[in-house]
Amino acid sequence: MSDLLDRVHRALDEIRPFLQNDGGDIQLAEITECHEVKVRLLGACAGCSVNQMTLKNGVETTIKKYAPEVIAVIHSHD
Repeated sequence: MSDLLDRVHRALDEIRPFLQNDGGDIQLAEITECHEVKVRLLGACAGCSVNQMTLKNGVETTIKKYAPEVIAVIHSHD
């Protein structure tokens, strides 16, 4: 699981500058046993009305590029 964790962190590092340019950020909340990645959108991204689209189109695509075994990326609200 540590290899998967490393690859997900590398994907988030690739995404982070784009989110920070818009006043936001992203944080890994959890990787479940069934390979769902839960992330928190922070700052301006947290209240953004398009964050679900951003999550699917940008974040999920990038994470799956690094870790194709990931089945879904979910926004964590906790």
